Amino acid sequence: MGTKYKLFEVFGIELEYMLINNSSFKVAPIVDVLLTKKNGELTSDIDNGTIAWSNELVAHVVEIKTNGPTADLTNLSEEFHKNLLEINAILKPLNTKLLPTACHPLMNPLQDTQLWKHSYSEVYELYNRIFNCKGHGWSNVQSTHINLPFYDDVEFEKLHAAIRVILPLIPGLCASSPILEGKLTGFKDTRLEYYKTNQKEIPEMTGKVIPEQVFSKSDYHKVIFDPIKTKIKKHDTNNILDHHFLNSRGAIARFDRNAIEIRLVDIQECPKADIAICVFIIEVLKQLVNGKLASLEIQKSWNEQDLFNILNPIIKVGENCKISNKEYLALFNLSDDYTVKEVWKHLFELVKENISENYKEALQIIFKHGTLATRIENALSNDFSEENIINTYNKLADCLETNTLFIPNN
Repeated sequence: MGTKYKLFEVFGIELEYMLINNSSFKVAPIVDVLLTKKNGELTSDIDNGTIAWSNELVAHVVEIKTNGPTADLTNLSEEFHKNLLEINAILKPLNTKLLPTACHPLMNPLQDTQLWKHSYSEVYELYNRIFNCKGHGWSNVQSTHINLPFYDDVEFEKLHAAIRVILPLIPGLCASSPILEGKLTGFKDTRLEYYKTNQKEIPEMTGKVIPEQVFSKSDYHKVIFDPIKTKIKKHDTNNILDHHFLNSRGAIARFDRNAIEIRLVDIQECPKADIAICVFIIEVLKQLVNGKLASLEIQKSWNEQDLFNILNPIIKVGENCKISNKEYLALFNLSDDYTVKEVWKHLFELVKENISENYKEALQIIFKHGTLATRIENALSNDFSEENIINTYNKLADCLETNTLFIPNN
């Protein structure tokens, strides 16, 4: 964000998808072919009007994103969908298509991972040398990123405080990764279970997933960036890694573009679901930032360990996880014990007037039928044969094509 924007003035949304071979169902590491066919020559970024396409760390993942900041979220689902249809049309002669959800259910990352070999490859190779990127936490993780601007330290303080307290609830709205290597993992959000430890070699990079209590640019550098820079130095002797990207918390401050990027959202089965979730989270953040819920001082008082203790069981149990922490529930004007789903439904009632009908409908499907992880589990119905998994995930690929939400047995 070259221009500085005020709180909630514009937004940046990024969606990641894997490419799979239609015949084998294996990941297809041909994003370079896709980008070349679109552009006429290989480039790592393609400007396609309101949407841009780009490569990722691994050769089977493509990212599509708003082409710069946008103020229009209402039509964004359709814009993304148009681009997904175009990508699938390019991939069709290659016997390949896009697959949604945060994790490929059958991928063997040790055998199937290929890193991007073109631009920025020296960065990816260094990451691979430090962390060994041939694991689920690196090569089998597709997410949605929400970028929100702040103008100055005053706005950063409010936005960071609000984002920190909402992060623990996010997997209970959008977990979509219950299956790995053909097995039920026991976690609704297996992507985030890996996310916690995939940079264990340098724990300063991920911290407790929930960012520390830092509410100014100078404090952020001291508490978060400086320890990362110190630890990475012995690995990054040529200084090619950027501390903004090395910070892997569940929300990261991007002072290079005056934005905070939320990274805990699993990608869904279609853009309608993705953008509905983004809009919902943004509307709840507005309530927190504007003081309609807990005060700024109360939001700031939460330390990362206490918030992580709420997040951790939600990664496992998802929307049905019961929250018993009264002080946490009080942030949202709730008392007694509530499941995560009940907290989100309560918040929906507060903000639904600001959500378009299209996105309301998507959220109501999630409330009624559960997170995508739950819907996938219900569709599989304890039959984890390769045939049943492929059949179910092909239905999810169809949802991507039609921009409709997945409802089991429908």
